[in-house]
Amino acid sequence: MRTMTESRVLAGAALAAAVLIAASAVSAQSSPETFTARAVVKSATAGASAPVTIQIDRFVSDGDRTRIMDVVKRNDATATREAFEKLDDIGFVELGSRRTPIKYAYVRPTGDGRTITVVTARPILFLGGSLPDAKPKEGYDLALALLVLDAKDTGQGELAPAAKVKMNGEGAIVTDEYGSEVVRLTAVAKKPK
Repeated sequence: MRTMTESRVLAGAALAAAVLIAASAVSAQSSPETFTARAVVKSATAGASAPVTIQIDRFVSDGDRTRIMDVVKRNDATATREAFEKLDDIGFVELGSRRTPIKYAYVRPTGDGRTITVVTARPILFLGGSLPDAKPKEGYDLALALLVLDAKDTGQGELAPAAKVKMNGEGAIVTDEYGSEVVRLTAVAKKPK
């Protein structure tokens, strides 16, 4: 009888510890993270750069990621945009004076760092076309940022300020960008709290 009671006490203590650990992990994940970077674009005739701030209030869960990827797999631009629009705002991307709400932020561990994918439900900027006032084109309804970070949360990335998002035959997410120039994110760094 005594062994059974001790086992119950130990099991209860283990359960309480697991709950506390899970609660601290959730609170750690729910604190906002802010990254600064420099958006750099170069073409054969010109180049430009601007500061970028990406604030992520929280990351999506694996379940939410699966649900949204199921929509993206259909390769229906309207359905994809609508699925992202329905998600809550969970941060923002600020480029110059323009602030665009983040609808999707997913983090994946990579070696000693991590990769963060951020998607907005509307374009940040139509870069390319007939600059300086490039106009919207149908279907380029989202923006995507990819941050590749090391163990110190510094690194590099890319920004697709207006893009179509779809999935290829191998299950990888691919973007079709509005402009032909790649926007590089340089000097990416997490701001200290």
